[in-house]
Amino acid sequence: MTARPAFADAIAGLLAERANMVDVAIIQPADPFLDMAGEDLRRRIFLTESETGESLCLRPEFTIPVCLDHIARQAGTPRRYAYLGEVFRQRREGENEFYQAGIEDLGETDIAAADARLVTDAHALLSLALPDTPLSVTLGDQSVFEAVLAALGLPRGWRMRLARAFGSDVMLEAALADLANPPRNTALPAPVALLALDGDAEGLAAHIAEGMEQAGLQASAGRSPADIARRLIEKAQLRSVRLSDEAFAALKAFLAIDTPIVEAAAALETFAKGAGLLLGPALENFSRRAEALAGHGLPVETIRYDAAFGRPLDYYTGMVFEIAGARQVLVGGGRYDRLLTLLGAKKPIPGVGFSVWLDRIESVRGAK
Repeated sequence: MTARPAFADAIAGLLAERANMVDVAIIQPADPFLDMAGEDLRRRIFLTESETGESLCLRPEFTIPVCLDHIARQAGTPRRYAYLGEVFRQRREGENEFYQAGIEDLGETDIAAADARLVTDAHALLSLALPDTPLSVTLGDQSVFEAVLAALGLPRGWRMRLARAFGSDVMLEAALADLANPPRNTALPAPVALLALDGDAEGLAAHIAEGMEQAGLQASAGRSPADIARRLIEKAQLRSVRLSDEAFAALKAFLAIDTPIVEAAAALETFAKGAGLLLGPALENFSRRAEALAGHGLPVETIRYDAAFGRPLDYYTGMVFEIAGARQVLVGGGRYDRLLTLLGAKKPIPGVGFSVWLDRIESVRGAK
């Protein structure tokens, strides 16, 4: 078992001052992580099964378990939770069991204020654990990215694909390459390709069902003829869209924005005006957050906005950020306003949180 770091008590004390300390079970239902976590995390989960066949896992992170616990207890909001405990992930290097600490801020309706407060908390935690280490903050915003996609007139299918790719350079580059030069639908048999291009869901599902019956195949969960038809039609529609050169250039120009946070709102306004786009509430909230960050007394000269920066978890919806020190990413977090509803909350609950890797802090401390 991994030893608890010696400096963990000091971190726990700071967290307890800023939020309600909470403990959640190590054994968790696996489906929420498999459905809502990013591909990288899904590959690293330790899976097991209960006696009744329920899919379970060792806790790979805290955000989803804390949100599930909040829903189960029907707790009121706004409420801030803090945690410090072990998580379990398959890793190529280092221990598979390590400590994380962090805060989940649920139900605060002043989005900009909650975002700024959370970044401040994360920065304070690292400053406590690493008082002599210079820190740098990289901030991105999924909601601004999605506002740009919508303003460019991209259809829903493309907006969803690009939003899912946000945070992965490889996936985003592949999606942009397909958007610039859509691949032809040559891999499908001619009758299937024609039905998919026509958007004939009923006819395509019937054709697939007939083929499965002839091959002696049984439909499985999520792979019914109707599900397969829907996915094929969506892919065909994605391939039929080609972004104009002007719009594609605007999207690339947006993704190239990388500027100090104090200049970021102006840079976005200049971009939007030049491209003839209206970014609406996403830009307004971005500006309020930048002002709130400065109001917390953070060293804003160490905070940059990178328009192409995202984090590889599927549930993020707004601000995302990382804090690095000694050339290591020590903290990661972001906003997840849809997550609690997807987990079963009866009404929408905004949320934002961060996690800090204590083993990385320990390696920085040990290198001094």
